[in-house]
Amino acid sequence: MTVDGVRRAGVVDEAEQSIALLPTTVDDIVRGGPAGERGDVLPLSSVRLESPLHRFNRDVLCTGWNYVDHFEESKGRREGQDPVALPEHPTFFTKGPDTVIGPYDDIAYDPDISQKWDYEAEIALVIGLDGRSIPEEKALDHVFGFLVANDVSQRDLQRAHGGQWLKGKSLDATMPLGPWITTADSADLTEMQVQCEVNGVLLQNASSAQMAFSFARIIAELSHGMTLRAGDVILTGTPSGIGNAREPQIFLRDGDVVVTRVSGLGELRNTVTLTDKLTRS
Repeated sequence: MTVDGVRRAGVVDEAEQSIALLPTTVDDIVRGGPAGERGDVLPLSSVRLESPLHRFNRDVLCTGWNYVDHFEESKGRREGQDPVALPEHPTFFTKGPDTVIGPYDDIAYDPDISQKWDYEAEIALVIGLDGRSIPEEKALDHVFGFLVANDVSQRDLQRAHGGQWLKGKSLDATMPLGPWITTADSADLTEMQVQCEVNGVLLQNASSAQMAFSFARIIAELSHGMTLRAGDVILTGTPSGIGNAREPQIFLRDGDVVVTRVSGLGELRNTVTLTDKLTRS
């Protein structure tokens, strides 16, 4: 969040609906910097939360096909780009960091770029300790915390570029992230409920217990020979219920309200909003 023009971190008390200001940023804390002493306590309603993270080491790292039901629901709908079977290892791709917006920001919608805007509720995690070839049994020691994301995707762009996912998932200002980071020691990883509503209709509703690959397995496989850095963000996959797999299909349009929530991690509320056609430098 920004207070008096300065980006600040804060400690959220959901029970009290308050936030205690800190003299630093979340980006610095995640990378091992001191949090400092808590300052003024403000009503949560008096501040506008931004994306907790603003300084990215690289692209956002993502996991595909990590819920078996989601993999199965899309069979025959990938326009000839189906794999033979569910992969035996996690499938990884990336999204550009300019996709990231805050928990209540507008999703920048442009129908001239894509006609097939799809929602994907996900659990995201943030790395808090550098590591390479991290053993699965030690993987969670490298996690700073968890938060909510929506991997808004453009299905026609995915298909148009050879089936790879970078382009169809990297449009500017399209991925809500937040509303805050729940630290690893405060998160209950046994069973998180992942949900997405569009205009008040519940379209995705699944438990993290349904994931094909656990958080620890994702970290272990992704870090194999590749250093993960404090501040890296990893999305862990979306459950079934996506718009592209429905009959009839459901795609996002201007004015749609998308609510993404994960039990224990909070809720995002974003409005799909038509962008201007100005070229931005």
